[in-house]
Amino acid sequence: MIDGIAVETVAARRIAAVHRQVRFGNVSAEWRPALDQVWAFLRRHPGLRSDGHNIFVYRHPARDGDPMEVDFGVEVTADFDTEGEVALAHTPAGPVASTRFVGPPANLSDATAAIEAWCAQRGRALGGVSWEIYGDPGDDPDVLEVQVCYLLA
Repeated sequence: MIDGIAVETVAARRIAAVHRQVRFGNVSAEWRPALDQVWAFLRRHPGLRSDGHNIFVYRHPARDGDPMEVDFGVEVTADFDTEGEVALAHTPAGPVASTRFVGPPANLSDATAAIEAWCAQRGRALGGVSWEIYGDPGDDPDVLEVQVCYLLA
Protein backbone atom coordinates (compact mmCIF):
# COMPACT_ATOMS: atom_id res chain seq x y z
CA MET A 1 0.00 0.00 0.00
CA ILE A 2 1.25 3.44 -0.91
CA ASP A 3 -0.18 6.57 0.66
CA GLY A 4 -0.61 9.64 -1.50
CA ILE A 5 2.36 11.80 -2.37
CA ALA A 6 3.03 14.70 0.02
CA VAL A 7 5.25 17.72 -0.58
CA GLU A 8 6.84 19.27 2.48
CA THR A 9 10.01 20.93 3.69
CA VAL A 10 12.05 18.74 6.00
CA ALA A 11 14.99 19.30 8.33
CA ALA A 12 18.16 17.23 8.09
CA ARG A 13 18.36 14.12 10.27
CA ARG A 14 21.68 13.12 11.82
CA ILE A 15 22.66 9.48 11.26
CA ALA A 16 25.51 7.14 12.16
CA ALA A 17 26.25 5.51 8.81
CA VAL A 18 28.49 3.28 6.78
CA HIS A 19 29.06 4.60 3.27
CA ARG A 20 29.09 2.33 0.22
CA GLN A 21 29.12 2.63 -3.56
CA VAL A 22 26.31 0.38 -4.74
CA ARG A 23 25.17 -0.60 -8.22
CA PHE A 24 21.44 -0.46 -8.92
CA GLY A 25 19.88 -3.74 -7.90
CA ASN A 26 22.57 -4.57 -5.32
CA VAL A 27 21.21 -2.75 -2.26
CA SER A 28 19.79 -5.98 -0.85
CA ALA A 29 23.29 -7.50 -0.76
CA GLU A 30 24.96 -4.44 0.78
CA TRP A 31 22.65 -3.06 3.47
CA ARG A 32 22.88 -5.72 6.19
CA PRO A 33 26.71 -5.91 6.56
CA ALA A 34 26.88 -2.09 6.63
CA LEU A 35 24.02 -1.73 9.11
CA ASP A 36 25.46 -4.48 11.34
CA GLN A 37 28.56 -2.26 11.76
CA VAL A 38 26.39 0.73 12.70
CA TRP A 39 24.43 -1.25 15.30
CA ALA A 40 27.63 -2.66 16.80
CA PHE A 41 28.95 0.91 17.06
CA LEU A 42 25.73 2.07 18.75
CA ARG A 43 25.92 -0.76 21.30
CA ARG A 44 29.42 0.47 22.22
CA HIS A 45 28.10 4.05 22.63
CA PRO A 46 24.97 3.92 24.80
CA GLY A 47 22.83 7.02 24.70
CA LEU A 48 23.78 7.99 21.15
CA ARG A 49 20.54 6.49 19.88
CA SER A 50 17.18 7.03 21.51
CA ASP A 51 14.32 5.89 19.28
CA GLY A 52 15.86 6.68 15.89
CA HIS A 53 15.14 4.57 12.86
CA ASN A 54 17.20 2.88 10.18
CA ILE A 55 17.67 5.36 7.33
CA PHE A 56 19.23 4.66 3.92
CA VAL A 57 20.33 7.73 1.91
CA TYR A 58 20.86 7.31 -1.84
CA ARG A 59 22.80 9.82 -3.93
CA HIS A 60 21.78 9.03 -7.47
CA PRO A 61 24.52 9.06 -10.13
CA ALA A 62 24.51 11.63 -12.90
CA ARG A 63 25.33 8.95 -15.48
CA ASP A 64 23.33 5.78 -16.06
CA GLY A 65 25.31 2.72 -15.07
CA ASP A 66 27.41 4.46 -12.43
CA PRO A 67 27.00 3.26 -8.83
CA MET A 68 24.98 5.15 -6.25
CA GLU A 69 26.65 6.63 -3.18
CA VAL A 70 24.68 5.16 -0.27
CA ASP A 71 24.75 5.83 3.46
CA PHE A 72 23.27 2.93 5.45
CA GLY A 73 22.54 4.39 8.85
CA VAL A 74 20.58 4.82 12.05
CA GLU A 75 19.27 8.12 13.39
CA VAL A 76 21.30 9.41 16.35
CA THR A 77 20.92 12.17 18.92
CA ALA A 78 24.37 13.83 18.79
CA ASP A 79 27.49 14.33 16.71
CA PHE A 80 30.31 11.82 17.22
CA ASP A 81 33.80 11.02 15.97
CA THR A 82 34.24 8.54 13.14
CA GLU A 83 35.06 5.03 14.34
CA GLY A 84 36.16 2.51 11.72
CA GLU A 85 33.72 2.81 8.85
CA VAL A 86 30.95 4.40 10.95
CA ALA A 87 30.77 8.14 10.34
CA LEU A 88 28.38 11.00 10.95
CA ALA A 89 26.10 11.68 7.97
CA HIS A 90 22.83 13.53 7.39
CA THR A 91 19.71 13.28 5.32
CA PRO A 92 19.22 16.35 3.13
CA ALA A 93 17.15 19.29 4.27
CA GLY A 94 14.72 21.07 1.98
CA PRO A 95 11.63 20.40 -0.12
CA VAL A 96 10.74 16.74 -0.62
CA ALA A 97 8.09 14.60 -2.25
CA SER A 98 7.35 11.62 -0.04
CA THR A 99 5.02 8.71 0.53
CA ARG A 100 4.50 6.03 3.15
CA PHE A 101 4.82 2.44 1.96
CA VAL A 102 3.44 -0.56 3.86
CA GLY A 103 3.97 -3.99 2.36
CA PRO A 104 6.44 -6.66 1.34
CA PRO A 105 10.05 -5.60 0.76
CA ALA A 106 9.87 -6.79 -2.87
CA ASN A 107 7.29 -4.06 -3.58
CA LEU A 108 9.18 -1.13 -2.03
CA SER A 109 10.25 0.02 -5.49
CA ASP A 110 6.56 0.78 -6.18
CA ALA A 111 6.82 3.74 -3.79
CA THR A 112 9.87 5.06 -5.64
CA ALA A 113 8.11 4.65 -8.98
CA ALA A 114 5.00 6.44 -7.64
CA ILE A 115 7.04 9.47 -6.51
CA GLU A 116 8.99 9.63 -9.77
CA ALA A 117 5.76 9.42 -11.82
CA TRP A 118 4.05 12.03 -9.65
CA CYS A 119 6.97 14.44 -10.10
CA ALA A 120 7.14 13.83 -13.87
CA GLN A 121 3.39 14.48 -14.27
CA ARG A 122 3.72 17.80 -12.43
CA GLY A 123 7.00 18.95 -13.94
CA ARG A 124 8.81 18.73 -10.59
CA ALA A 125 12.54 18.07 -10.94
CA LEU A 126 14.22 15.63 -8.61
CA GLY A 127 17.24 16.78 -6.61
CA GLY A 128 19.40 13.67 -7.04
CA VAL A 129 19.01 12.32 -3.49
CA SER A 130 16.40 10.03 -1.98
CA TRP A 131 16.12 8.27 1.36
CA GLU A 132 14.09 5.65 3.15
CA ILE A 133 13.13 5.86 6.82
CA TYR A 134 12.25 2.42 8.12
CA GLY A 135 9.56 2.05 10.76
CA ASP A 136 9.76 -0.25 13.76
CA PRO A 137 9.41 -3.94 12.90
CA GLY A 138 5.91 -5.32 13.26
CA ASP A 139 4.59 -8.80 13.94
CA ASP A 140 4.94 -9.85 10.29
CA PRO A 141 8.58 -9.88 9.10
CA ASP A 142 7.34 -9.82 5.49
CA VAL A 143 5.73 -6.39 5.91
CA LEU A 144 7.72 -3.16 6.06
CA GLU A 145 6.60 0.35 6.90
CA VAL A 146 8.87 2.84 5.13
CA GLN A 147 8.72 6.59 4.51
CA VAL A 148 10.26 7.18 1.07
CA CYS A 149 11.52 10.72 0.40
CA TYR A 150 12.92 12.40 -2.71
CA LEU A 151 14.66 15.76 -2.51
CA LEU A 152 13.13 18.18 -5.01
CA ALA A 153 15.32 20.50 -7.10
